[in-house]
Amino acid sequence: MLINCPKDFSCTGYEIVLAAGPQGLVLPPYKGSTLRGSFAQVFKQLVCVKRKETCRDCLLKENCPYHFVFETSPPPKAEALRNYSDIPRPFVLEPPLEQKTEYLPGETLCFKLLLFGRVKNLLPYFIVTLEELGRVGMGKGHRPFSVKEIATVALKGQQEREIIYYGQDKTVRAKENIITAQEIWRMVAKQPLRYQAMVKFLNPTRLIYQEKLVQEPQFHILIRHLLRKVSSLYYFYHGQQWQEDFVSIIKRAEEVVLIENNTVWSDWERYSSRHRIKMKLGGLIGEAVYKGPVNDFWPLLKLGELVHVGKGGVFGLGKYQVFGI
Repeated sequence: MLINCPKDFSCTGYEIVLAAGPQGLVLPPYKGSTLRGSFAQVFKQLVCVKRKETCRDCLLKENCPYHFVFETSPPPKAEALRNYSDIPRPFVLEPPLEQKTEYLPGETLCFKLLLFGRVKNLLPYFIVTLEELGRVGMGKGHRPFSVKEIATVALKGQQEREIIYYGQDKTVRAKENIITAQEIWRMVAKQPLRYQAMVKFLNPTRLIYQEKLVQEPQFHILIRHLLRKVSSLYYFYHGQQWQEDFVSIIKRAEEVVLIENNTVWSDWERYSSRHRIKMKLGGLIGEAVYKGPVNDFWPLLKLGELVHVGKGGVFGLGKYQVFGI
């Protein structure tokens, strides 16, 4: 294959089911930002011993779960990516694609939590944070909710969904559903060759090229983002460097032509409690069809379905599906 597999790259997936409390829940149409922001605030309150300091100035940051998950920086002895400022977070919160904003008492809300590399070991922190967030409340009016259950996600196909945590009895059952890059590469190797691909961008996808937001999803731009995302996750959360000829890969990607562009720009706003301002985070949604040596990139494209592509992946932006046509 053109692209070698990043061995030991792993993703662990969970489905989290919340139940609205006695007052119900009121959330924005796109819920990823609210979930991420509320979750980060409570996580920090639970684990940070010096809440008034920034992570940058804290002497304890190298051993702090909050810093590792939400404000990752290159370790002092990092050999690569030392000056890399755009480090992706080691998790993705995938909200439902529905636009529903009001949930009646007892009504459920489901979202996915994807954990990359060694951050899977911090799952107990995520569970405790969710329970505390339920008590504190989120969304309009900070209304409370309960964690009904957490289950493994069938990332590999038709595997059964298994509940690992029942909110009623606060019991955790040890069970993981891990997919590795090696499994994706093996599955792709058994499939027929493809010469065309359709990428369906399911929610706003923010691609940046030459310091500008992309209005047309050229294939090489998509591949550039995926290479950067996977290599960063691999280095910071798996402790390995992806030894690839990235220049040759991108050159090959430039041979793939965008033959149909049925994407549109979709704007949405989020409130940043950290910066205390409203931020516009638009992106492309819709379908793009590509022709050329797409088969060379198929395992990377399938891995990208898990890691997401572009800015805002941590709260679910950049979710897509790829199909051979």
